[in-house]
Amino acid sequence: MIPTLTEHPAQGLHGLWRDIIRNAEGRVVSQGAVRPNAIVADCRRALAVFIAGDGGPGIEGIWFGRGDLAWDVGGTPPATPAQVALVDPHPFFLATAALSIDFVDDLGAVVVAPTRRVQIVANLAAGAPPWPDAFHPALSLREFGLASRIGPTPVLLNYVTHPVINKDAASSLERTIWLAF
Repeated sequence: MIPTLTEHPAQGLHGLWRDIIRNAEGRVVSQGAVRPNAIVADCRRALAVFIAGDGGPGIEGIWFGRGDLAWDVGGTPPATPAQVALVDPHPFFLATAALSIDFVDDLGAVVVAPTRRVQIVANLAAGAPPWPDAFHPALSLREFGLASRIGPTPVLLNYVTHPVINKDAASSLERTIWLAF
């Protein structure tokens, strides 16, 4: 008899994130606090694909979205492990080649040997995302998620909602994400 297994999508896995915004001269104008992110249920499925030896691309990139404009009035809803896509149907994608992905030790130092912690750094340079456009009236960010895929299907690994960040075209945003397994 096979025992019934109860799934707890985020138990044991956890993540954190922080933003640093720099002006056109490279000076830090804002540094956010380190905050938790939601590890979503599909992250566990992606890990199962890896463990089963079926390959899998790992992190393919990060999606940045405008979220919902109503969040500015009604409050930003918390991210949940059930999220399967960004609210923004036309998010900006920053591919893995543009990310820095490293193992880190218990003190947060980058190390070569595999650990149970991974640090992902994404830099949205000046002019990125290339908004405003037909779907984004302003360069306003309210959500993001790490992207992977299971077979041909795109999936999220984590998801974050946050108060609006109105990034001007000349500034850059450095978003650091830490995942612990």
